[in-house]
Amino acid sequence: MMDTSFERSSVRYGNRTIDYAIKRSPRRTTVSIAIDPTDGVLVTAPEPAPVARLDRIVHAKGLWITQRLKRQSDRPPGPAPKEFVSGESFLYLGRQYRLKLDLDAAPRPLRLDGGWLRVNVPRFLPEEHRSDFVRAALVDWYAAQAQRRLPERSLEWAKKIGVHAPSVVLTEPRKRWGSASASGTIRLNWRIIQAPRPIVDYVIVHELTHLQHPNHNREFWAALGTCLPDYETRKRRLLVVGPLLGW
Repeated sequence: MMDTSFERSSVRYGNRTIDYAIKRSPRRTTVSIAIDPTDGVLVTAPEPAPVARLDRIVHAKGLWITQRLKRQSDRPPGPAPKEFVSGESFLYLGRQYRLKLDLDAAPRPLRLDGGWLRVNVPRFLPEEHRSDFVRAALVDWYAAQAQRRLPERSLEWAKKIGVHAPSVVLTEPRKRWGSASASGTIRLNWRIIQAPRPIVDYVIVHELTHLQHPNHNREFWAALGTCLPDYETRKRRLLVVGPLLGW
């Protein structure tokens, strides 16, 4: 469903109507088109660009857009939303753990106990607030594990690659697993700590490689392949596992 805060338009392409959202930016000088899982066809454009011009651009890209929309519609549906109740399964470093709520228990941080993620739920917490409380406890726990493990792993890989030890910042962007800046900082989505270790390493090494090669050019992929010869396999696994991590 498109974000209703966006300006919208539509064009006819063959026997199909292409509805699209318009996101305007004062710093933008060119027009780009993306297929967004939430907003559908999303056109990012300079603020003064007239809608008639954007309609023409969307029509010119009609074949590409319709192919991408079909490809997206052919994908299987995403995982069911989490309810944060006992028995639900959560990933941590690729291994499945079950959630266990200890009701009417004294306050205590979430803990890993064998194959369980155990959360103490306060005695007088109204039931309608329970899922929010449990989700917050899980976020705190996963973020703490990411803060403990990801900078350490990034340092290990930086030494192997031969780049300066990065400053690691944990983030929670909607659509990215990581990014790198020219200042030597890499940003990692804490949610990746749920993934198997080879995928975690792929995300880390990908961003560390960007410290030497900012763009996704031939040199970047060659350098990444030197460090991770199977990076394409890891990348494909991330595409499969990634949707499971976004609760």
